[in-house]
Amino acid sequence: MIQKPLLSIGALGAACLLTPSVAIADDAAQALFTANNVWMMLAAALVFVMHLGFAMVESGLTRAKNTTNILFKNTFIICSGILTYFIVGFNLMYPGDFSMGAFFGFAGFGLSAGFAEGANTPGYADGGYTYWTDFLFQAMFAATAATIISGAVAERIKLFSFMIFSTIFVAFVYPIAGSWKWGGGFLDQAGFYDFAGSTLVHSVGGWAALVGALVLGPRLGKYSNEGKTLPLPGSSMPLTTVGVFLLWLGWFGFNGGSVLSADPELTSFALVTTCLAAAAGGLGAMLAYTFISTKPDLSMALNGILAGLVGITAGADVINPTSAILVGFIAGGLVVTSVLFFDRIKIDDPVGAISVHLTCGVWGTLAVGLFSTNPEHSLLTQAYGVLCYGAFTVVCAAAIFLTLKATIGLRVSKEEELEGLDLGEHGMHAYDLSGSPGFMEENTSGFGTPLASSKLATSES
Repeated sequence: MIQKPLLSIGALGAACLLTPSVAIADDAAQALFTANNVWMMLAAALVFVMHLGFAMVESGLTRAKNTTNILFKNTFIICSGILTYFIVGFNLMYPGDFSMGAFFGFAGFGLSAGFAEGANTPGYADGGYTYWTDFLFQAMFAATAATIISGAVAERIKLFSFMIFSTIFVAFVYPIAGSWKWGGGFLDQAGFYDFAGSTLVHSVGGWAALVGALVLGPRLGKYSNEGKTLPLPGSSMPLTTVGVFLLWLGWFGFNGGSVLSADPELTSFALVTTCLAAAAGGLGAMLAYTFISTKPDLSMALNGILAGLVGITAGADVINPTSAILVGFIAGGLVVTSVLFFDRIKIDDPVGAISVHLTCGVWGTLAVGLFSTNPEHSLLTQAYGVLCYGAFTVVCAAAIFLTLKATIGLRVSKEEELEGLDLGEHGMHAYDLSGSPGFMEENTSGFGTPLASSKLATSES
């Protein structure tokens, strides 16, 4: 009779002692959960800024008469990409299970199809972030692959054809490819590693860009009858420079957010390797170009920065800082060599997208097998992943491009290309070209047609 009250008092005392520690632990877990989500959402915003960077780079490296068309495509890509990723992409990329031998799975249409109880609590993703944060961050990545393609096919592709291609590519091709690694598919099971997408995002987009450039053919006036490469200067190097620095900034979210938590050690490490590789890539391109010309080329230096960023993306969390500098430096040299190579074989890429994203994406993926601090990462496995993604993307992109070419057509008419896609596709120019130096000379040679006003063109159409 005496023991029960004593036990009750003891239990009450123990509860009083334990309650504060349990409460403190719960508060700490909630604080970490909140910090992870805030960082992931900030990273998503930084990746979103990258789309502005891509738009600036692409419009700066192409001619002024196509600027509105370039900006329209980049605007369409992010809008359609987010919506298609909501409808099917997210649940293709993260199906939960695979119904076709770790090659394909689908959790259903819309976000609610994959939404499970506790998806917005610390129980989801090991307390890293919520289901909504997960979707938001991944959606920002989805449209990037199509943006890469936009640059390589610029100045000669029909707007409507490109809109159809990019919608299909972002809705189905990119998510299925992504599921093989990030969704737990067969390449993930094989040990393939791609931290933030040197292959899953960049070379997937790069392979499709290569196919698009091949199917379309070069721009008019790019190559002479004798086979010489003729310069078609872009409209604004200041705009291009702003775009590259916006992309460098956005890459802090691209790679830093791919840690998938606010872990200070892992995140800061990934940011350091990312920044070092970018700087080394710029210098690598500058040095490589000295073997081509005694006069430095700004566009090559800027693409060298992007090359370094793409190169380190696959292994930003497993390649030490010294090796990251080497990876970026080699990427900078590769991008110069690659640009010259594609020009040599007459594959016209107005912005160097194929060289930056495909060539350096492949290099960065293989670099994980060479420089990773994780002994489980092998060069053979990385090469296997590169080949799988290359074959899949080339087949899918070729099927879409060739179907469009055979049905509604892929390339604008010669007249429309000469006068500029701004006028032909949109009935407006981004700039008032009538007062630009050399405008009359350009107009008489067929490269550009004056437009009295956007309002006039709109009313007449």
